[in-house]
Order: sequence, then C-alpha cells, then structure tokens
Amino acid sequence: MSPQNNQTRRALISVSDKTGLVSLAQALTNLSFEIISTGGTAQVLREAGVPVRDVTELTQFPEIMGGRVKTLHPSVYGGLLARTGIDEAVTTEHNIEWIDLLVVNLYPFESTIAHPDCTIKQAIENIDIGGPAMLRAAAKNHSRLTVVVEPDDYQRVLDAFENGEPPAELRQELAVKAFSHTGAYDETISNYLSRMYFRESFPTSLVLRGIRTANLRYGENPHQKAAVYRLAKTARSGVPGAIQIQGKPLSFNNLADTDAAVQCARALGECGCVIVKHANPCGAATAPTPLEAYEKAYRTDPASAFGGIIAFNRALDGETANAIINQQLADVIVAPQICDDARQVLDKKKNVRVLEVTVLESEAGNGDWDLRSLEGGFLVQERDLDRSQNIELKIVTKRAPSDAKIKDLHFAWTIAKYVKSNAIVFASKGGTLGVGAGQMSRVMSVRIAAMKAADEGLNLAGAAMASDAFFPFRDGIDIAAEHGITCVIQPGGSVRDEEVILAADEHDIAMILTGVRHFRH
Repeated sequence: MSPQNNQTRRALISVSDKTGLVSLAQALTNLSFEIISTGGTAQVLREAGVPVRDVTELTQFPEIMGGRVKTLHPSVYGGLLARTGIDEAVTTEHNIEWIDLLVVNLYPFESTIAHPDCTIKQAIENIDIGGPAMLRAAAKNHSRLTVVVEPDDYQRVLDAFENGEPPAELRQELAVKAFSHTGAYDETISNYLSRMYFRESFPTSLVLRGIRTANLRYGENPHQKAAVYRLAKTARSGVPGAIQIQGKPLSFNNLADTDAAVQCARALGECGCVIVKHANPCGAATAPTPLEAYEKAYRTDPASAFGGIIAFNRALDGETANAIINQQLADVIVAPQICDDARQVLDKKKNVRVLEVTVLESEAGNGDWDLRSLEGGFLVQERDLDRSQNIELKIVTKRAPSDAKIKDLHFAWTIAKYVKSNAIVFASKGGTLGVGAGQMSRVMSVRIAAMKAADEGLNLAGAAMASDAFFPFRDGIDIAAEHGITCVIQPGGSVRDEEVILAADEHDIAMILTGVRHFRH
C-alpha cells in the first residue's frame, strides 16, 4: 500500500487485450483504487465512464515519438519497485507515488506476424518495450504489489482485494506468470527475426512456454512424478486442450496413447476409427459410418484392442458407443463430438475416459515442432505431415497396381506412418488386416503382421503391404508373397533395391516407391 496515503491504492492498467477491462476498472474504482492508464486503454475506460488519470500526469512528461516513449520514466518504475521499509524517504523526496497493482498485457506481436501481409517494419513497430519492463519490475517486487497479465485472473485478484490484500501465494503465482509472459513474448520475437533475417528454421535459442493443465498421478511408472502442459499458443489444440466428458483422470500413458490415436485418426481424412495400444495403431479403418469403421478396426486385433484408446474423426453416435461397451474394454474414447445419445450410453461405464478434441478433423499442429527429450537437452524437428496423396509415386515392377489397390496402398501407407519403426501394415478395402510394430528387424515385423492376421482368421490374399522404410533384403517380400500380398508401397533407397524389386517381379507383386520415409521412433 502507498505509504504517503494509506487510504489510496493505485492501479496502473495498460492492456492490448481489452477483455474484461471495463468491469475490472469499475470494480477497482469501487474498491477506492485510483486508476492510472495510457493511450487506448485510457480512452476505453473514459468512454465507459471510469475515472482515469493519464500516466503523463504521473510522470509530468508527455508521450513522445508517436507513443514509443510514455511509461519509461522514474515515476513509473519507482512506483513499481519501491520497497516497504526501505524506499519511503527517496520516494517522498522525489514525489514518487507508489503503485499497488499493475495490469499489463503486451502488444499483439504474434497476431501481427500471423497476418500474411505483415512486413518486418510492421512487426518491429509492434514490439512492446515499456510493457515488458513494467511487468518485470512489478514481478520482481511481488512481495509488495500484485501484477496481472491474464484477464482470467482478474476476478481472483478482485476477490483478494475485497478481503484486504492479495495473499503472498497469489502474488507469487502471478509474478511467475508475468515472467513467463515476457519470456514467451521475447521468444516469439527472437524466433520471428531469426526466420526473417537469417532464414533459419530453428532459432539459436529456444524457450517454450507451457501452461500446466494438470498434475498427473504418476508418469510412465508409479515411482515417476508427472504433469501435463498445454503450449500457450495452441489454445484448445490437441489432447492437452481436450474437454473430458467423463471418466477417471487421464494418466501419463493415456495422454501419450491418445495423442497417437488422434493424430492417426486425423490423417485418415474419410470417416474413420483408430484403436491404439502402447502408442501403436493395432487396428484402423475407414467406412461410411463410425460404427462400420469401428467394427473393421476392431477385427484386426481384438486382443490388443482390450484396454486401448479408440479415436474417431467424426462425431460419436449412440449406436457406435453401444457397440464399443458391449464388445471391449476401452480406456479412452475420443472424438470431435460426443453426441447426446452416445453420452447416455457411455455414462453406464463411468470409468471410461471420454474426450472431445475439437481440432480432430483439421491438420492441427501444421507448422509446429515435434520435440523429444534427451538427458541434458532435447531434439526439435518439423512434424511429419507428408501424405501419400501429396507425393509422386513411382511404379518399379512389371505389374502395376489397379486403382482399387492404389487406394489400399494409400491407406496402408497412412497407417504405417503412425506405427513405431520398423513398421509393416497389411490392409485391404479401407481396413487394416495386420500390423507389425517396433521390431529390430523389418522381416520380423512382416512375420508379426502376418501372424496377427492369421490369429484373427483374416485373409491376406490380394491385400496391400506398406513399409515405413526400405526393405534391406528381399526376405520381407518373399514372406509377404507366401501370404498372398499382391502390392507393396515403400520408400526405396536401399543398396539392394534391385534385389527387392526383382523379388517382387518373381512373385508378380506390384511395387510402388514413394521416396519418402516415415520412421517413428
């Protein structure tokens, strides 16, 4: 509280996001706060009838350089940084008024550069200088004052002031948010300028801002602590931004598997269903309805589907939900929409986790990075968004696949992209027949995929086979031929490509090379 007048509290407000601004300022005025503001924020408040004092009155110095310099003044930073029991004399000497609450969010740099016509000059003009400096000053001095950057926190702060002063725990939390806010802001600017000036795909320094959405019971194993974070810029994107309709809290492994299922289901394009177990699709299919897609996906490997993650890329209806709960145990069911009749059905199985992911049908994450942790660091790469429809396919065998087989090959190739390497997928008529995942040798993945199909009595005669990477030897083709595979899609690029192609010709198998690999480690 200001030492000069213990009846007066001051709030400095300067925001680009005007959400909740007027109601906040009105409530603060009712709590006997004096409101100090700048530029557009002050204008909005005046138009709403809120008494406002211009920051120029506080500083006794006009805004200059078209508003570039307005808060960079000792009267502002002294008011923010003044410490109780230390700085009373110097602030009295220089007539510096103490500030008790700072509400600031920064120039919309990210939305500015997102505009396709944005120039570097326009981007630079939207780099906030005074805002970050004020936030850092207030956050540094959080033992005395309160700093707020997000409109979602306005009501919490108002409630605290109505009861006296915000508690230390709240001020600490909000100070951390302020430093995160300025850190993310600087990261966005640095990344943009690196890309524009040096044409770098990846910046020299990378800082990621995540917002914790939940503490988890444990990590991959019970002795590991864990939490889930949402990247600030993704809002509702992906699994971290999903709406949970019912069920127990999601575990670390649930979240990882659900993310894999969502990505694969999205890639199908057509109405489809994917069942994932331990981050691998154990069944996937497209069909005219979600029910038919689910039934085709489930038949691939019912044993692995037990306790799995089921993802749809269309709304989940009651008939499909009923088929699921009568046929298998599911840990998680996810769709872009859970219809009312499906909710009624699933409510009978209250432990089943049911999620809505609103971006399931779009290419969410397009342009985002894929990160992998290392001890002492992390790897960053572009997401693998290539689809078989977008690449040039090269027929390298005497036999060419029919149009129907090309469709099967596209489908198998799409699923193989989401299977852990070494990956083999057998498919026909929009459904998987066998999946071989994560083996140290590719030929073993072929054997496992064939074994899975045999276990379920699925006929591989005439089916398509996809391999996420090249065949290093002909043995994988030989085994596929034994089971009736008639067409193969793979990247090619092995020193033994000629040997592999010759094997395909010997077995009258059509083979297509993509020139694109889809390792998924």
